[in-house]
Order: sequence, then C-alpha cells, then structure tokens
Amino acid sequence: MWNGSPRSVTSHETVAYENSFLVAGKTFKNAGKVSRQIKTLLQKMKFPKEVVRRAAIVTYEAEINICSYAERGRIVLRVKPKEISIEATDEGQGIADIELAMKEGYSTATPRIVHMGFGAGMGLANIKRFSDVFRITSEVGKGTHLEMIIHV
Repeated sequence: MWNGSPRSVTSHETVAYENSFLVAGKTFKNAGKVSRQIKTLLQKMKFPKEVVRRAAIVTYEAEINICSYAERGRIVLRVKPKEISIEATDEGQGIADIELAMKEGYSTATPRIVHMGFGAGMGLANIKRFSDVFRITSEVGKGTHLEMIIHV
C-alpha cells in the first residue's frame, strides 16, 4: 500500500531545502498548482531562468499525470548545491509497458482527459527531455515513481 514516502535519490549532497506537496488524483481542480509553487520557490532562490523553466516543466508533466491517472500522489522537491531533485510518487494504475509509455505520442488518456486538453502522449517524453537524470519505476495496480534531477 502507498504510504506517501518517496524513495531517496542516490546523490549524497547536503540538502539545502526540501518540501513535499500532495497532489489530488482523478481531478484537475488544482492541476498545475504544485508546479507553480515550485517555480516560485526556485525563482526566489535565484536559480537561473533555464533551470527554473526545466524544473517547472518536469514538475508540471508529473503533476498532470497524477491528476490524470492516479488516486493521489506526492511531489518532493530537494534543492542541493549542485542539483535540483524532484520526485513524484503516486498511487495509481501503474504503467504496464514503460518503454511504450515513453514514446512520444503514445497515450492511454480517456476521452474525458483528451477533451480537457491533456493526454497528448508527451508527458514522460518531456520529463526525460528536460531532466539531466530521469528514472521511472512502476507496478501495475500499485503506482509509479519518477525521479528527475536537474543539474545547476
């Protein structure tokens, strides 16, 4: 069962800042809220615009996936001297074929999700593209865990 606890990232650098954000699943009511909060935090910390932009993109895509497919999730931001680490953990349907899900344009979005303007099949591909390090694990019927690292 999901306990909301993210697994640790492999880097041993000192964590200068850490915050955890809950994301409601199966609703778009607050979609994008966490990615906006993280973007604002990183701007206040004076990170370069490109680093902030990339972090906002990977967070948004992960958040939208939680809103689309999971019952609930958590996004954890860790700021270290040389990297920004973002982890997304959800309790959801999981991904049966990660390799297929990583292909641009592949989507399992429902008609409702597509009608709302989501589900183009670019989420995981964009996360990989804008992360310096990207790891994904998933178990069908349990959920998905993403680790994204952006070097500073």
